[in-house]
Amino acid sequence: MKKLLLLLLVSVLSFSLLAGCSNSKTTGTEQNNEKEVSKCDPNKKAVLVVSFGTSHNETRKLTIEATEAKIAKAFPDYDFKKAFTSQFIINKLKKRDGLEIDNVKQALEKLVSEGYGEVLIQSLHVMNGAEYHDTLELVNNYKDKFEKITFGNPLLTSPEDYMNLVDVLSKEIPTLKEDEALFFMGHGTHHFSNSAYACLDYTFKYKGYDNIYIGTVEGYPSLDTLLDITKDKNYKKIYLMPLMVVAGDHAKNDMAGDEEDSWKMILESKGYKVEPIIKGLGQIEGVQDLYIQHLKDSLNTQEAE
Repeated sequence: MKKLLLLLLVSVLSFSLLAGCSNSKTTGTEQNNEKEVSKCDPNKKAVLVVSFGTSHNETRKLTIEATEAKIAKAFPDYDFKKAFTSQFIINKLKKRDGLEIDNVKQALEKLVSEGYGEVLIQSLHVMNGAEYHDTLELVNNYKDKFEKITFGNPLLTSPEDYMNLVDVLSKEIPTLKEDEALFFMGHGTHHFSNSAYACLDYTFKYKGYDNIYIGTVEGYPSLDTLLDITKDKNYKKIYLMPLMVVAGDHAKNDMAGDEEDSWKMILESKGYKVEPIIKGLGQIEGVQDLYIQHLKDSLNTQEAE
């Protein structure tokens, strides 16, 4: 029974598809001639990196593009492709900068039309949230278009992922004194995956980091929650760091901005000395390596089948 439950859990957490090329033909009613719809070459391979995206050019280079470059280097036999899930950001970049980036559907359609037989997809999402599941559902519709297609898990999926991320992040933060704490700012979501923040907070505590806390800007726990939890801790200084792939609007404005409702200003108004660390997860090499390992795991899982 335990083995059955374990297999079920793995199938839910690790998405991997066995598929076949679509070589169907249709007959034109007017000209009565056969037309081949699509045909893929099993030897033509691509890796597609999917992220939410950002309109901040500097942080995009440091985070998303740095991670993409490392993934491309780790898979030299695969053509590199990219896509964003945020159509708003795609439209903004095109209008403002003339930069054209595909959404996931466009990227998949191009891979089909260009005849790719093997496609490895890696999500740069932090957790298995709404954006990730929407992308997963879309990709599933294309499973019969390729000889092989795999999908690597988001950053935080398995219990081991939480342990690994804490190990990576502990090397990126300052050594905290007894009267200092660090608040990570996650995005937060209405999706049930919001519980990942509490799990990560628990993991930090389990690893001995009692003065590190996880909050969110649009979910639970909020900054008010963190302040309530720490009100009797006598902290004098609090570091702030984004728990997001990119250090964009939320990190620069909601976390470290000079508006009165930013985390920085709220904490300072309560007498804390505050030091923001503007560094997205995507620019941390250890985090990049975790994404690469997830992509390798998805490929190895399928090959084992």
